[in-house]
Amino acid sequence: MSEFTKEQAGANQFDASQFTAVITGGNQGIGADLADRLLEQGYTVVSVARKAPEKCHANLHSLKVDLLDQAAVSVAAEEIKKSFNVTHLVHNAGLIWPNLLEEAKPEDITGLAQLHLGSALTLLQATLPGMKERQFGRVMFNASRAALGAPTRTAYSASKAGMIGMARTWALELAQHGITVNVVAPGPILTDNFWGIIEKDSPQQEALAKRIPVGRIGTVKDVTNAFLFFCNPENSFVTGQTLYVCGGASVGTLTL
Repeated sequence: MSEFTKEQAGANQFDASQFTAVITGGNQGIGADLADRLLEQGYTVVSVARKAPEKCHANLHSLKVDLLDQAAVSVAAEEIKKSFNVTHLVHNAGLIWPNLLEEAKPEDITGLAQLHLGSALTLLQATLPGMKERQFGRVMFNASRAALGAPTRTAYSASKAGMIGMARTWALELAQHGITVNVVAPGPILTDNFWGIIEKDSPQQEALAKRIPVGRIGTVKDVTNAFLFFCNPENSFVTGQTLYVCGGASVGTLTL
């Protein structure tokens, strides 16, 4: 990847071939679709996930890492730091681990805190010096409408809400360096995570769609459209924000 410079940022001379995006969970679902769309624009993409992406591309790289394992994340972060000039970090990987309050365990909270928060911290700390040197960076989280609260989501809602707080803090610290930090918070989206809780094409799925204000469940592209907005170097005046991609579900209450 050729170096992205502060002078180019000031002149709005953007060449996507100069960008490298690290995407956690870039092997499937939202992460894979975002990777495909960035590759089409000319980005170099590094997927960090437990499995390699199914697709091959000259500019697509893969690191197989269990983000629940902090030691493994640290090793991967150092490898990324040595091998790539990262301009974009998208922390997309996530797990739900649903259970009612009576069955929730402290280990659920610590596990998802590592996945949703700790791994993002480690990856950004490794790539931040380069972003600061170039005076440019785009950092994004894939949170959830469940950050506002959802039944059976004790650990999930807590860690996703933590993403929003952490992103706002980082946005304040990094704004002076030309680095924006933003959050996309999807509502129900047709992915494997969703179908792991609600049976595909079931009456429950149909009933849920009817309760969403726009009358449908979201698609992967609905979410990646939002990420592409935050990825765009021209959108430098938007930071510390949370964009709910939920068909209006965040406006009121929604029970899955």
